[in-house]
Amino acid sequence: GNPYQPAIEALESHPEKKFYNVSKLGGAKYDTLPYSIRVLFESSVRNCDGFLVKETDAMNILDWKTKQSHVEVPFCPARVVLQDFTGIPAMVDFAAMREAVRNAGGDPVKVNPACPTDLTVDHSLQIDFSKCAIQNAPNPGGGEQKPLARLSPLKPPLRKPPPCRGQSGGQSGCRGSCGAGEAGRSTGAFSAQIENTPILCPFHLQPVPEPETVLKNQEMEFGRNRERLQFFKWSSKVFENISIIPPETGMAHQLNLEYLSRVVFDVKDFLHPDSVVGTDSHTTMVNGLGILGWGVGGIETEAVMLGMPLSLALPEVVGCELTGTVSPLATSIDIVLSITKHLRQADVAGKFVEFFGSGVSQLSVADRTTIANMCPEYGAILSFFPVDNVTLKHLKHAGFDKPKLEVMEAYLKAVKLFRSDESSSREPEYSQVVQVSLGSIIPYVSGPKRSQDRVAVNNMKSDFQACLNEKSGVKGFQIAAEKQNDIVPVQYEGNEYKLSHGCVVIAAVISCTNNCNPSVMLAAGLLAKKAVEAGLAVKPYIRTSLSPGSGMVTHYLSSSGVLPYLSKLGFEVVGYGCSTCVGNTAPLPEAIRNAIKQGEIIACGVLSGTKNFEGRLCDCVRANYLASPPLVVAYAIAGTVRIDFDTEPLGTGFNGKSIYLRDIWPTRQELHTVEEECVISSMFRELKEKMEKGNKRWNLLEAPESILFPWDLKSTYIRCPSFFDKLAKEAAPPAAVENAHVLLFLGDSVTTDHISPAGSIARSSAAAKYLTSKGLTPREFNSYGARRGNDAVMTRGTFANIKLLNKFIGKPAPKTVHFPSGQTLDVFEAAELYQKEGIPVIILAGKKYGLGSSRDWAAKGPFLLGVKAVLAESYEKVHRSQLIGIGIAPLQFRPGENPATLGLTGREQFSILFPPDLSPRMTLDVKTSTGKVFSVIALFENSMEITLYKNGGSLNFVARRFL
Repeated sequence: GNPYQPAIEALESHPEKKFYNVSKLGGAKYDTLPYSIRVLFESSVRNCDGFLVKETDAMNILDWKTKQSHVEVPFCPARVVLQDFTGIPAMVDFAAMREAVRNAGGDPVKVNPACPTDLTVDHSLQIDFSKCAIQNAPNPGGGEQKPLARLSPLKPPLRKPPPCRGQSGGQSGCRGSCGAGEAGRSTGAFSAQIENTPILCPFHLQPVPEPETVLKNQEMEFGRNRERLQFFKWSSKVFENISIIPPETGMAHQLNLEYLSRVVFDVKDFLHPDSVVGTDSHTTMVNGLGILGWGVGGIETEAVMLGMPLSLALPEVVGCELTGTVSPLATSIDIVLSITKHLRQADVAGKFVEFFGSGVSQLSVADRTTIANMCPEYGAILSFFPVDNVTLKHLKHAGFDKPKLEVMEAYLKAVKLFRSDESSSREPEYSQVVQVSLGSIIPYVSGPKRSQDRVAVNNMKSDFQACLNEKSGVKGFQIAAEKQNDIVPVQYEGNEYKLSHGCVVIAAVISCTNNCNPSVMLAAGLLAKKAVEAGLAVKPYIRTSLSPGSGMVTHYLSSSGVLPYLSKLGFEVVGYGCSTCVGNTAPLPEAIRNAIKQGEIIACGVLSGTKNFEGRLCDCVRANYLASPPLVVAYAIAGTVRIDFDTEPLGTGFNGKSIYLRDIWPTRQELHTVEEECVISSMFRELKEKMEKGNKRWNLLEAPESILFPWDLKSTYIRCPSFFDKLAKEAAPPAAVENAHVLLFLGDSVTTDHISPAGSIARSSAAAKYLTSKGLTPREFNSYGARRGNDAVMTRGTFANIKLLNKFIGKPAPKTVHFPSGQTLDVFEAAELYQKEGIPVIILAGKKYGLGSSRDWAAKGPFLLGVKAVLAESYEKVHRSQLIGIGIAPLQFRPGENPATLGLTGREQFSILFPPDLSPRMTLDVKTSTGKVFSVIALFENSMEITLYKNGGSLNFVARRFL
């Protein structure tokens, strides 16, 4: 029983709801804990059983201030998120466990994941078909418009758009069809199924049929992966506590953020915080919603699915205090990159980061999740934003109903997991504090020739002047002082215009890699709306364009009602793909080109892309600046970069009034409102409908109905593994390793890439030989990732890395020596011979064995090769626990000792005795066939790890619990 059951209380506002009131249990100590550590504490209290989680574990977490970094604690996440590459071996193991339990006399129906698990099939899509758009049409600056050609044999090019029905706002030429009507751009239009209208016609902003590329790639995906998909569908039918999200739905991390997150779990009227571990590196995004979560390896997630806790060093928590007010011109991208830079400089690697301070409320949930997703950039385990009013407002628009939100808020406040802006609220104590003043974050542009040359917007005018003065080089243009104010008149479409140094002739809004956050594109749209309403316009000779990057960007620009205003200023959708920054710009009008060349004018291009090399946009445009989308629109309206936005107006509006940038720049509150009410709500509504409806191919896919999976002996994708071949109701004492040969003699820093198969299957490998024997051609091999459900392939791929340096061979090669015969063989072939001869094998290694990203087959593979123990100088922490989790003993040489100092050649045979009373970090004797005896440390850190090892690993341990 749980010793903390007396701490269970009823929620005051909803007495039918129960919860562990950890705030009362922890007292004053609890109030000083960081919010993220409070989540760990609640989990330890709720899951305390005296074995997997002990009372001392909970007390260690409560004493975080003194115990951080010094103790290991268990953590039981509320749920697991898998993608299909890591999900397939986990589900195959569960299917095999069902069969093993049945064979041992148990009830296979009881074998189900103990932890709620969502598996997203999002890694099986390959791009077999593609097509591109010709980007020199339409011509956004006037002149004849050409049809957008699509390179596809299945569909003719789009027809030429109809002629313009009129002109307005001083703009010349049709910038798109006038016949689409405003209705197609209203918020309601966004409710059309995203699934069925992934792209809008670039000319008319009306839905076009689903591209053949999408249909054909999806068809190939289902054909190539039919066996795996049928297995997943069988799993979704027979296993409880698992949800399979089919292909064509979305990426794991996006679905985790947009659909799977609960924030607060309500299980049979019992409440507890949402938390998650996942096999996707983007799992950390959910911390922006106040959900504790991070990415781990396949074996760790499988252990959690089996009901086992994760073990982690009680982490340090770095508090990141956000203060001040964001500069009006700073975009979300400016804020995210600035905070990321501060954290990178603060050395937060391997730590939790938690945000607090008055500035946190200025960040939208989109900003928070973007910052949380940047964890790999600054090395933190996670970046946590506690739930606050901003979060609740977002969840309301994301589809959470009012009663659920009321319960959520009441519960989080009861257990003090709700962050408040009130001055009276006490901030937690942190290991260290990093302060970031939001007011110091100012917008920058980059240029005029290189992206690394950043210029503060408020210094733009003076910096450009300096560039005119400087010698020709990385920034300078070397324009004589007497020519710096030259003006060249030019006639264009019946009107006279004046060009001077710094004049803008190209302005391109591109939803590129660094501008895909909805807020920056919406900011451009809202600024355009205010500009048009104020009577501002863009000069017609400026080549303006809008390349959204995807149909989804067009959707949210359309749904928010800003697209017509962008069009009015000349920023018309030109297509989807890389355009201006790769030089795919329509030629400037001849009159403008001639004026620039004759007057030797330093003309400018401004774009929100990633590349701005001199002459890249156009050979006569020598200065090019990268800027945020709203600044691109602002400079287009101004018509020059030689402007001080603080003191000079963009132009003259209605009634001759001077309009400044500050007059039309959208506030962050305006942006958040539009983003939440127009964009987020529509996106979530469509995703929910898509999830509930499923997709046609998945719905029609046939799958078995049986409780046990009907293994197909001919299958090369799905195969019953041999982890449970010796399963009995009672675990046998750990067997001694007698006269073991060394399978591999390795050096330092052997990574999981060296151990575990990944990527394509080499034609000369043992795995290729196996697949060929099954009648497959090299074109049909697919990848190791796709075949993770077949242990025969994965075992043959173990240690098959061509960079593997085995000291027996003396050069990089996936080979070893089979000592009884003296043959040099593939590692798998040698291991297979040892197993046939009944000879156990071990591995000798140096420092940091198992370095690198966590991979389940880095432990499973060696186990199936017959490896009983690894003797190394040191281990990567996660890999050490994975070895124990599969049933391999991690043994460590004593300090100062290694194979060289002990005089080991690796050609000896080794014997190791494991006593029945095995204890953590016990010293064991190793005897060799040459008579040498030396001691090693058994790297078991606690009684739980010893129990797992004695049971042959976590899979067999859990299987016995079902018996």
